[in-house]
Amino acid sequence: MDMDDIPAGGLRLDKWLWMARFCKSRSIAQSFAEKGRIRINGRVVDKPHALVRSGDVLTLPLAGGVRVVRILSLPVRRGPAPEAQSGYVEIPAPPASQLQQDG
Repeated sequence: MDMDDIPAGGLRLDKWLWMARFCKSRSIAQSFAEKGRIRINGRVVDKPHALVRSGDVLTLPLAGGVRVVRILSLPVRRGPAPEAQSGYVEIPAPPASQLQQDG
C-alpha cells in the first residue's frame, strides 16, 4: 500500500481499527463498527465505512474498558505495534474525584 491508497478525505473506520491494531482482522473491525458503540468526535457511528481523519477523537468500548484516542496520523500499512501506536495518543479519563460534583 502507498499514499495513493489513502483517500484525501480520510480512512475507513474499520480499516483504521485494523491498521492501528485495535482489531485482529478487518472482518472483526467491520463487526465492531457496525455495533454502533464507537464514537467519532462524540458522534455515534454504526458504519464501517465512516471516515476518520487526523485530529479525530475516537471513543472505543473495549473489553478492558472504554478508551479514548486522538488520531495523530493515518497509517499507510498495518505495521508492528509500536508503529501503529505512534499514529494515535490515548486521552486519559479524568480522575473520579473530578467527575463527582461538589455539594
